[in-house]
Amino acid sequence: MRISEAMHPGARWISPDTDLKTIARIMRDEDIGALPVGENDRLIGMVTDRDIALRAFANGRDPASMTARDVMTRDIVYCRTSETIEHAVHLMEAKQIRRLPVIDQDKRMVGMLSLGDISHASSRRLSGELARAVSAHHL
Repeated sequence: MRISEAMHPGARWISPDTDLKTIARIMRDEDIGALPVGENDRLIGMVTDRDIALRAFANGRDPASMTARDVMTRDIVYCRTSETIEHAVHLMEAKQIRRLPVIDQDKRMVGMLSLGDISHASSRRLSGELARAVSAHHL
């Protein structure tokens, strides 16, 4: 199965200047744990709920003065609409990540692929393998 058949289309973007309070509110209201960060129509980072907790609160910084740019992950791992779910699973396992932005042939972000999407679209064996891999303790 192709990633385009399993992904959530039309993922929301935020600006790198979006404050953390707004990001947290969006995550709560939309029941999501990650938001892509875009600038000049390009994906430049991802902010996860974990990024906020570890890069803002745990470091003793003042979250009220911080933006997406301050906490986002810059090295973006992504997949393409034309690739297979199996390819995405192997990538997610290798990088120990639960969500991937999906890029089309024009290098535009067109959706997100999550662990939940994969569990609905693939075999129990494949989704179980991925869940174990991304849930393993980091050393």
